[in-house]
Amino acid sequence: MATDHIRYDVLARDALRGVLRKVLTDAAAHGLPGEHHFFITFVSKAEGVKLSPRLLAQYPEEMTIILQHQFWDLTVLEDRFEVGLSFGGIPERLVVPFSAIKSFLDPSVKFGLQFDTSDVAEVAPETLPAAPAPSAVSVPAPATETAEATDEPTPPSQGGAEVVRLDRFRKK
Repeated sequence: MATDHIRYDVLARDALRGVLRKVLTDAAAHGLPGEHHFFITFVSKAEGVKLSPRLLAQYPEEMTIILQHQFWDLTVLEDRFEVGLSFGGIPERLVVPFSAIKSFLDPSVKFGLQFDTSDVAEVAPETLPAAPAPSAVSVPAPATETAEATDEPTPPSQGGAEVVRLDRFRKK
């Protein structure tokens, strides 16, 4: 087999992360339209992830967050996003680099992306104190319901080139 000097796998992964970045940027600017909502699974101990010690103890390997009705201060940067969520009534601020994301799903339109995180360096995560709830001075994102963390299983990574399986989200 020929050597891939162009690294199509890296180009495709970066392009798909660009889709995720664009969707989150639009959500930060305008809120979530219609019934759209996002399930985002990420590696808890990946470099650059910032969680409170409480959340890290509860989700030591990976964590799935849902951005649907209640989140605030969604900020999207070139390499990461930051968001305020409530977990068990306690407000938290999360910082998640795009490189730590394992999967992204918008079940309202049956669209999903899966990323290979086998090359993500795990480090002692930086922990954050609980974030203050949005105040009257801050401008929360237009969405407003409880965000939830789930323990949905994610299929194990197979390594090598990344494959995005869209057929599993199509209606049959």
